[in-house]
Amino acid sequence: MKRYQYFLGLAALLFTVSCQPTLDEYKPEGNASVDFKHFIAVGNSLTSGYADGGLSRAGQEVAFPNLMAKSMAEVGGGEFRTPLFTEEQRNGSGYIRLKDLVNGNPVTEAVTSNLAYRAPKLLTKYTDPIENLGVPGMRLDFAFAPGVGTTAGNMYFERLLKEGTSPAYTYFTHATSQDHTFFSFWLGNNDVLLFATNGGVTTDATNRITTTAEFRQHYTNFINALTAKGQKGVVATIPEVTATPHFTTVTRAALLQAVNANTTTKVENIYISTKAGTRPATDDDFFLLPFSSKGLLGSTTAANPYPYGLHPNKPVEDMYVLDKAEAEEVKQRTKEFNTIIKEVAEQKGLALADAHAYLNQVKAGIFINGIQLSARFIQGNVFSLDGIHLTPMGNALLANLFIDAINKEYNTRLTRVDFTKFRGVIYP
Repeated sequence: MKRYQYFLGLAALLFTVSCQPTLDEYKPEGNASVDFKHFIAVGNSLTSGYADGGLSRAGQEVAFPNLMAKSMAEVGGGEFRTPLFTEEQRNGSGYIRLKDLVNGNPVTEAVTSNLAYRAPKLLTKYTDPIENLGVPGMRLDFAFAPGVGTTAGNMYFERLLKEGTSPAYTYFTHATSQDHTFFSFWLGNNDVLLFATNGGVTTDATNRITTTAEFRQHYTNFINALTAKGQKGVVATIPEVTATPHFTTVTRAALLQAVNANTTTKVENIYISTKAGTRPATDDDFFLLPFSSKGLLGSTTAANPYPYGLHPNKPVEDMYVLDKAEAEEVKQRTKEFNTIIKEVAEQKGLALADAHAYLNQVKAGIFINGIQLSARFIQGNVFSLDGIHLTPMGNALLANLFIDAINKEYNTRLTRVDFTKFRGVIYP
């Protein structure tokens, strides 16, 4: 009987094993119509790996195009080089890190060691060939502007140019002269973002909002040049600025709660300065993340005894708030820009990574592989400490967004990135 039970159990086990479903091994595949041999990435800080308010070697290494290139290498993609800072200058431009959490509130500090400056506001040169062409601060309109690569212009672009480069040399020329076979393109964010992060205040050309006519002209010209020899590529839409923690973390309700926790007289309004005048803030206004660390709310001076932000005679300055009217202007302009991006992508037969739609989903909160992702500051896993740029995990997610778009448009099978192998914000 025991032997019979043994053989019966063994037979049941063999039957169970033989009936286990099997998954076909995922085999990366390219497509003869798409050549990944020389892939370049055109873009701004998001493309470069900028994070936590600065550009460092650690951020560069996990930039989303770098992760994409590893998948492309499995199907014939070539070398993908990044202008990495040396190990000795690994902290690059400097950045911020989380020092402490006090009563749940983050305390950050600046990283100032192992920087890569050869002079004030001039980074150590890197002029070897590269494929990651991401330049922090690059706007679509600036890509066509002479002088951006000079010592008086963008230090991240100036770093990539040889000494003696003509002041007439532009980022557009730089990006379109790479003899590429495939490209990713994600410019245009800063044409609305820098206006928004300055509270909707325009002080110079860097933080004005680009007109729709300018955007259409520059975007079309850039893509025409990148596809002049029949090259394929992937372009991305512009995210909604209010989908980022930079605009959603410091709320009117949170500010009032903090004020009323330290006063016996109930405060009901926070006053803000807008282009239409001073008024009480509403939940449709967006306080910027840096405001939380300024310590200004409720402060007084001998010259002006009214408490800052708590009295109409001393409102929160416009530079710290993207008010409702400004937010609507940004939203409308973003919508117009994204319409142009989608039109050009369709006309040229390019893959489209809809970062706008995806990051709006992240803002609402999603679960992937049991990991919660959201736009919550620090805890959401996606955004770094500056509230705009991505963590390594966020970069892996964006790489997959681009990879999915490529696979869909070109019928390829690029391997998706295992985002669970990448971190969010580093805790103290």
